[in-house]
Amino acid sequence: MLKINEIKNQKNWENFLNKKEISFYPFFQSWSWGEVQKKLGFNILRFGLFEDSKLIGVFLIIEIKAKRGHFLHLRHGPVLLDFKSRYFDKIIVFLKKLSKELGTSFVRVSPLIENEETNELIFKKRGFINAPIHNMDAQNCWVLDITKPEEQLLKEMRKNHRYLIRKALTTNIKIIRSKKLSDIDTFINLYRDLSSRKHFVPHRGIKEEFEVLAKEDEALLLLAEYDSKIICGALIVFIGNMAIYHHGVSADRYRDVPASYLVQWEAILEAKKRRKTLYNFWGITPENQPNHPWKGITLFKTGFGGERRDFIHAKDLPLNIFYWKNYIIEYITKIKKGY
Repeated sequence: MLKINEIKNQKNWENFLNKKEISFYPFFQSWSWGEVQKKLGFNILRFGLFEDSKLIGVFLIIEIKAKRGHFLHLRHGPVLLDFKSRYFDKIIVFLKKLSKELGTSFVRVSPLIENEETNELIFKKRGFINAPIHNMDAQNCWVLDITKPEEQLLKEMRKNHRYLIRKALTTNIKIIRSKKLSDIDTFINLYRDLSSRKHFVPHRGIKEEFEVLAKEDEALLLLAEYDSKIICGALIVFIGNMAIYHHGVSADRYRDVPASYLVQWEAILEAKKRRKTLYNFWGITPENQPNHPWKGITLFKTGFGGERRDFIHAKDLPLNIFYWKNYIIEYITKIKKGY
């Protein structure tokens, strides 16, 4: 018998996400990410799918209230030990009922399942359509197996990356590791400059993310100091079996100093020290999109060696006519950004 119950125990939630059947850790379904969302003022709900008394799935729901629309968001979710149709159908019925109670106009999901036609059909048959957004949940990402020895990791990098790391090691670059809130302000100032220079809207909630995750030893700020100035940095998340390069910044004035390569190498070494098995460079360009806005950062990430992983695009389940207002706004925004 299938049933859905709310989960309030952090340990039970985290133990489930760390099961060996879940090979790719769903960061946006982590307990900590839910705490970040609460800190940002969102209503969150955590539920588990049980078969008899066995927990076989979890899903963190974020209720989004925005001018463009009101919806339920399951980023990287739902998470199931086995993505069987009857399990998913049970969750869909539950989400529809909850959506009606809360007055939302649609449900958005983005489970980390492979981008294959058979998986696409699961959603299409149930009335889901592709969400009109770009790759915001790292559905196309670049990952590196870091169980290999250091020398092998260096050997398998692009020649230029290996050279620049070794050059940086002989340059007067100091790497600062920090969990101090005062240091995240320095990072955010650089990030704002970067967003202005590259013409993108900066992510909201970086400070809150760092504050919550650093307290649990799940985040670390790596800053590169050169010429007595912080010239680049990365916010690295350590969760489940992986380390995630979640945010990065650099100062344009020092673009010829290979500090960003050294920051990534130090982050990889830190992840190895913490016995993580994967280093997730996060989002890269989809295949066959050579003019994508992320082509530069993709070239940077892929040069460290590794492989791409492609998951299905976020799916929307429209529930009433108000959904289409949100669809039009997000679609136009995506086109304007060049995605």
